[in-house]
Amino acid sequence: MRDLRELPLDRILVSPSVLAADFTELAAEIDRAVQGKADLIHLDVMDGCFVPNISFGPPVIKSIRKRTELILDTHIMIEHPVRYAKAFAEAGSDHLTFHLECADPTAKAIEAIRQAGCTVGISLKPATPAEAVFPWLDRIDLVLVMTVEPGFGGQKFMADQMPKIAAIRREIKRRNLHVQLEADGGIDETTVIPTASCGANMIVAGTSVFRHPGGAAEGIRLLHDAVSVLDTNL
Repeated sequence: MRDLRELPLDRILVSPSVLAADFTELAAEIDRAVQGKADLIHLDVMDGCFVPNISFGPPVIKSIRKRTELILDTHIMIEHPVRYAKAFAEAGSDHLTFHLECADPTAKAIEAIRQAGCTVGISLKPATPAEAVFPWLDRIDLVLVMTVEPGFGGQKFMADQMPKIAAIRREIKRRNLHVQLEADGGIDETTVIPTASCGANMIVAGTSVFRHPGGAAEGIRLLHDAVSVLDTNL
């Protein structure tokens, strides 16, 4: 397994979401992201229950695993992460982020993902306050703040999530924890500025990478450039 815990906190890490890729050319799309200097590959798994959409599961992840050595940053928007953690790990996921709002107890989900051999993340829907994740920070490797409602790509960025990101980053710093802070939803070369300045160092980007008019490499470069404002609004 590749280890997300080895990634730094002091630069912008870009995790292109394949949900925005052209699935008829998925291998080529993955190659473009890798060659464009993506840091991870983001996989959005949806079960049609936790969110009102269905995306893909372990078979697609297994195919993507064959195409890249980058960390597969897998966001499981599902009701029962405990039930499926092992299957996603065996398919090739290096990291699994589950939702605090899912049906399974948080402690059991963390344990199941650790036992499967993956690093662990917790995601928060827009309505969930920052403080909800504080009791778990010392047991996980990543917090994912949704800057759109989970379930569909291409939504408008929710600027009202910036105070939540800042609150979580301040708590991570206060406790001196090595926890990645990821943001996902509507992030492009413009919205990455407030996102990074409030402390998110890992950026999920779909449309702004795979559909960038200048190509994936340019989209990724512009997001990386936001390192100049990282943590400046805390």
